[in-house]
Amino acid sequence: MQALARPAQFQDAALEDAPAALSSPLVPPYPPPLSTTRYRPVPPLTLPRTLKIYAELSKSRLSFLMVLTTMTSVALSPLSTTVPVLLATAAGTYLCSASANTLNQLQEVPYDAQMARTRNRPLVRRAISPLHATCFAVATGIAGPGLLLTCVNSTTALLGLGNILLYAGPYTYLKRRSIINTWVGSVVGAIPPLMGLTACGGHLLPSLSYPIHYFLPPFLSSGDLPVEMADSPLAALALFGVLFSWQFPHFNSLSFLVRASYAQAGYQMLSIFNPPLNALVSLRHALLLVPICSVLVPLSGLTTWTFALTGLVPNIIVVRYAWAFWKRGGEKEARKLFFSSLWYLPVVMGLMMVHKNGLDWGSWFRSKEPENGSSSTK
Repeated sequence: MQALARPAQFQDAALEDAPAALSSPLVPPYPPPLSTTRYRPVPPLTLPRTLKIYAELSKSRLSFLMVLTTMTSVALSPLSTTVPVLLATAAGTYLCSASANTLNQLQEVPYDAQMARTRNRPLVRRAISPLHATCFAVATGIAGPGLLLTCVNSTTALLGLGNILLYAGPYTYLKRRSIINTWVGSVVGAIPPLMGLTACGGHLLPSLSYPIHYFLPPFLSSGDLPVEMADSPLAALALFGVLFSWQFPHFNSLSFLVRASYAQAGYQMLSIFNPPLNALVSLRHALLLVPICSVLVPLSGLTTWTFALTGLVPNIIVVRYAWAFWKRGGEKEARKLFFSSLWYLPVVMGLMMVHKNGLDWGSWFRSKEPENGSSSTK
């Protein structure tokens, strides 16, 4: 039998004094394993603890972001809605997101256990049983689309159900099989604003009754179109485009920072196989956001053309960081791009609401001339 090779730290000792080296115990060539802790049973599932685990399964911060984008599209819609419909849309969106995230975690327990940022998830640490989590996913998956169908409309309910199936099905399946998963995940993230538009009665596809209307700049248009005509499929395309393209600078920079963990868990990410292309894709979509915000959004009638100018500021900043990430490709540049993407979305959405078409901010500050005049004559 061939003798096993000795660790490098014992080669010199074996040459100088072979019997002594053989009789002494060998120190492991690798660092010893972490010390084990005493077994502690999982605490009982009290109501506060159960609600906390449900929030973790739902990825509450991500789900609230989905609700925020949905409510932003409701605010931008030229069509009015009622408070009950608004609340049902928010609750239904959150429940759909909670179901999709829970189903995703149920399928990825072995892989989440290998990543530092996911190894403390409830199913990984066995804080909740898979059966309990499955029941929660099914309950929210029925309640979310059901609430949207009952209190909102069928189109919004179908979008919510489709988002659950797309996230828990193709996206989760492709994460360990193809880099296309990032594009599929971006579609998932861009659906909530469409749900906000349809909740107000908006239309996603053109028809004879709802053709596409273009809101040209004032110096090119012969007259102002009614604000109600902003209920156009072009508005849905504009919001979808903003959310879809934003996710590439956001996620590609994040995946570059945690690419070692993704590789260890076996996920197929572009940042692992081709980091330069990963950065280039981020730059492409950062550049694509410029015409989307400065041309497509005001052209759809969602905002005035003033947004084409004010929206350039956050877009140029993100393009600058994406360019640096592509040119140098370091973790410092990736981190700057990631953090800029965090504030980009709320800033752009906020600017869109400030410049909403048909919203007259001047009337808030304009003095009432008749009242002032009448009071002066008394």
